[in-house]
Amino acid sequence: MAVSGFEGFEKRLELRFFHDNTIITTNNPMGLRLINFESLDQVLNEVQCTVVSAVANHSFDAYVLSESSLFVYPTKIIIKTCGTTQLLKSIRPLIHLARNVNLTLRACRYSRGSFIFPNSQPFPYTSFKDEVVTVEESLPMNSLRYRKASVMTPNSNNNPSRAWHVFTATADVEPDEKVVVVEVCMTELDRVNARSFFRRKGDEKNSDSVGKEMTRLSGIDMINANAFICDFAFDPCGYSMNGVDGDRYSTIHVTPEEGFSYASFECGLSLYDGDIAEVLARAIDVFRPGCLSIATTYNGEGYDHEVTKRVERVLAMKLGLKCRSRLVDEFPGSGTVVYQSFTPRR
Repeated sequence: MAVSGFEGFEKRLELRFFHDNTIITTNNPMGLRLINFESLDQVLNEVQCTVVSAVANHSFDAYVLSESSLFVYPTKIIIKTCGTTQLLKSIRPLIHLARNVNLTLRACRYSRGSFIFPNSQPFPYTSFKDEVVTVEESLPMNSLRYRKASVMTPNSNNNPSRAWHVFTATADVEPDEKVVVVEVCMTELDRVNARSFFRRKGDEKNSDSVGKEMTRLSGIDMINANAFICDFAFDPCGYSMNGVDGDRYSTIHVTPEEGFSYASFECGLSLYDGDIAEVLARAIDVFRPGCLSIATTYNGEGYDHEVTKRVERVLAMKLGLKCRSRLVDEFPGSGTVVYQSFTPRR
């Protein structure tokens, strides 16, 4: 493994809001989407990233960032950033901007995997305890009383996968939305597959055009054929995309360099949207990783053990991946998190 390289593992923040009692929701259907781009850009500047591409539909706005992605719904913001970005600096200004459109914080979730290069991270990201303290200090006082921090660590000696870190805080004892969020983190990408995410030397096409080529050649466009894809290719290598399908989002980020290769796939969906296992199999097959983890958050859908088992069966049958560990944890007001780790069968 390289001594140092680009950190692919993302930090992820999700903030959910509700309308003030004095405001009728139907009078402000756009909610957070009313925040102007200049204000969002200032927040991203604090985080140390910029917008490189964007798309919107009737449900939400999706931004591809220089370091991952930002999604803005009427009452929810999701921002995930890789590298050595300062994601938690976005909490206070985002809450402030939400107040300007008469929205009050309802829930906060911060999560990440284990960094490939932990010593390269700035404070507070060198310690999950420090991250949790930073998040809590950034939240309004006397708010979101249901809180929990957890490090989900596989205990198998044969399992090279990494721990999953989660902090949640919410004002409600029950989850306020019925959405399943699936986050896949992949390392040791297949070398041949990873070549799809390198730009050709001398290619003078712009990043949007090359991004579309990478989407097509890699097979990413077939993961969800119904999604509109906003893609971007970095120079000399690397790739990001956001998928927009009604009110459902998906996103992929790729760091293809050998020695610290990494790819992530994330989507928000309902258990009734279709076969989650088949979607995951198509996404993972694009990269053929040597090691991967899947963190599935059941916000209001009630943990479904059969879905978890089907994911394991499909990945074993179609991709030869064996589930090495499965951890389950409950978060008050924030649902259930299932963390699965996989490696190829030997």
